[in-house]
Amino acid sequence: MSGAASDVDVYRRQGFGRALGIQGQIGLLIVDFVNGFADRDIFGGGNIPSAIASTRGVLAVARKAGWSIAHSRIVYADDGADANVFSIKVPGMLTLTEHAAASAIVPELTPAAGELVVRKNVPSAFFGTALAPWLTRQGVKTLLVAGCTTSGCVRASVVDAMCFGFRPVVMADCVGDRAQAPHDASLFDIGQKYGDVIASEQVLTL
Repeated sequence: MSGAASDVDVYRRQGFGRALGIQGQIGLLIVDFVNGFADRDIFGGGNIPSAIASTRGVLAVARKAGWSIAHSRIVYADDGADANVFSIKVPGMLTLTEHAAASAIVPELTPAAGELVVRKNVPSAFFGTALAPWLTRQGVKTLLVAGCTTSGCVRASVVDAMCFGFRPVVMADCVGDRAQAPHDASLFDIGQKYGDVIASEQVLTL
């Protein structure tokens, strides 16, 4: 038995990986698809551009269906007054200020009126923001997730979504990372412990 097959079998035998399914009111969270993460010379690379392209179709479906839609972006103070441990680990994050082009949501996913835009300076879109109560007020039960990076802000947001009682459903082709290995490992981890992982084509027919 190969190592990978053996690892999957361990999770299966221990009862991990049960499907949550899509139930109740649906919401869509698009995590940090901003210019800086779309640019391989800043914070991007890997499969992030293709994930952005795949998310365009999902966003169109969500708008047509009237789902609650939230976007997140990393925003630090112009003077770095809110620098934190995250920015110590990645000092370039401090360049993502309110009016910096790199911090702006990519043009093809520009938020529309009525869509929440969450500003954060840590990985999770939930930590210290109004996202959870906003989704609760909308009656959201299942939270579809797109964004980047899979191993960073997406994974952190999914874990917190689960902790707040939402059913996280990550669309595998709508999340991206600058390297393939952490992307794949994070999708496996999410699917086993925190949420569902599906292809966006399953959403396009809802």
